Amino acid sequence: MITFLASLSTWQLIGLIIDYTIKIIAIGVVPEGRRPSSSTGWLLAILLLPFVGLPLFLLMGSPYINQRRHRIQQEANVMIQDVQTHVPDHPTYVELSHETASMIYLNRQLTKIPAVVGHNMGVHSDYELTIARMAAAVDAAKDHVYVEIYITSWDKTTEVFFRALERAVQRGVTVLYLFDQIGSHKYPEYRKLGQRLTEIGVDWQLMLPLKPWQGRFRRPDLRNHRKLLIIDDRVGFIGSVNMIDRSYLVSKNLKIGRQWVDVMIEVEGPVVASMSFVFAVDWYTESGQLLGISPPEDDSDMPGLEEDPTANVVQLVPSGPGYNTEPNLRMFNSIISKARHRLVLCSPYFIPDESLLQAVTSACYRGVTVDLLVSERSDQFMVNHAQSSYYQVLLEAGVRIHMFPEPYVLHSKFMLADPACDIEAVGAVGSSNMDMRSFGLNYESTMLFTHGNLTDQLNELTENYLQVSRQLTLEEWNKRSYFRRYIDNVMKLTSALQ
Repeated sequence: MITFLASLSTWQLIGLIIDYTIKIIAIGVVPEGRRPSSSTGWLLAILLLPFVGLPLFLLMGSPYINQRRHRIQQEANVMIQDVQTHVPDHPTYVELSHETASMIYLNRQLTKIPAVVGHNMGVHSDYELTIARMAAAVDAAKDHVYVEIYITSWDKTTEVFFRALERAVQRGVTVLYLFDQIGSHKYPEYRKLGQRLTEIGVDWQLMLPLKPWQGRFRRPDLRNHRKLLIIDDRVGFIGSVNMIDRSYLVSKNLKIGRQWVDVMIEVEGPVVASMSFVFAVDWYTESGQLLGISPPEDDSDMPGLEEDPTANVVQLVPSGPGYNTEPNLRMFNSIISKARHRLVLCSPYFIPDESLLQAVTSACYRGVTVDLLVSERSDQFMVNHAQSSYYQVLLEAGVRIHMFPEPYVLHSKFMLADPACDIEAVGAVGSSNMDMRSFGLNYESTMLFTHGNLTDQLNELTENYLQVSRQLTLEEWNKRSYFRRYIDNVMKLTSALQ
């Protein structure tokens, strides 16, 4: 060893010392606070290519948001808890199973938001008609409109929505709009978007902006992925629709006819106040302006849900870097564990962590029929291969994988446990994908629901999706090439870098 070191030049020796120092430090630092798959991915990148992996880790390796955003979220949680102290975990006149009540209690412990009544005013699954319906709801606004949508583009499809916002401002309605800077910037006319919003009187803010010259820097791949529309704290929309043409106006998509398939839920009732809470926190985080938000109505004395066909017990579950406990992942795992007969998973990006993968396969092994709905081909190369790297273990466990035909992208995101069964059904719908990015890096908004008609209507939507989808079999999957297997596994490792 001494002879070897002596044969090295000074610069070679310095490089060797730096190389091993980086590796030794990484082994002890990287695993802290991470799931095993994430630790393995980062360590592999750093150990194999330390002069590339280390800068990437320093730039993108922290799973935590900056201290200011984290502090605001913690203060908001305390405020939400104080304001809603009088509200029970769920409507007391509804008899819930112990499992569902425990799930709601868990969600409240993690997010401070209780389950309340939400009136289902429509499950909207036609893309253009959904945007038109959102515009019509804005036209009925009397006091304020709050919009928080990840990707925003003013184009021919979304023109109807922005003109509705313009008319609202002209009536004296306050219109506030949040959209994600990185999520929106690559789409046509982005540079003019802020100016156009200002011209029609909309007060807007960028979510998670990268402005290092103003001292606003954070991990650059964090996103605010929420899709919320709130009108007068009376009507709310939540789901997966971005405010952009369904082709996303990308030349490749237009060439091959690729279009997004989405769902948006329209609700009324006390749950809309919970949505306003989430918007108010995000608005304050970006603007520094406080909004006056009323707590949800106390619905403990309302008549039974069976007397109102639109009523559901619902609970808003926000998640993101400001929450250290991954509320959406814990909720999904709880729903999966509750399933007794059938489980439906619909997600454009299904890249589970260890706990979700175990929960899904365990459901199969205990006799639950599990249907996973995904796109035949994702719009993202890396995600497409990372997702398919899990198909082998899922198919072997008995998961029925249904592939929505390309060139369409099945972008709807929901989960159903025991729909159309004789036992209590539970589900969740919103902006959250079932992937590691949505669990730890994206701000998401998901709505848990039970005891109402939302389960049946989303189950009907599931059946519509299944009718046009093709089921992937284990026999077919085993015939894939070794090159495909290699690419899938490489992309699986990159998906864990968070």
